[in-house]
Amino acid sequence: MRRVVLAAVIAALSFVFLPAAENAEAGVLVRVDRATQTMEVSVDGAHLYSWKVSTARRGYRTPTGVFHPQMLAARWFSHVYYNSPMPHAIFFHGGFAIHGSYEIARLGGPASHGCVRLHPTDAAVLFGLVQREGMRNTTIVVQ
Repeated sequence: MRRVVLAAVIAALSFVFLPAAENAEAGVLVRVDRATQTMEVSVDGAHLYSWKVSTARRGYRTPTGVFHPQMLAARWFSHVYYNSPMPHAIFFHGGFAIHGSYEIARLGGPASHGCVRLHPTDAAVLFGLVQREGMRNTTIVVQ
């Protein structure tokens, strides 16, 4: 009897603590299109959001490729650019992050030093999705 109970407990704990490897497409997919200055967000394959963004302006670059979040910061201030606020920052490549911006009038066109800027409300939604689904289950594609 004890073995059966112990086996059930171990099975339950392994379900809770081990990552689900059988469904590699599950989780959050964030696609940033620099040409259209838009972001598409899907969760578990279902499209949820389309948002305007701002990527790098002339003279700067937003890195392209496939990334996973490296760090989350609900409140962050740039150490490089005048202590600028970067609410709900999702760092994906060194100092480059997806984050909220209060320069909403510039969304939809290149304006940043390389980060991907979003409306603060959209940044909070994305931040919550990544927190809930996990950084390991989030893929960021910048093209």
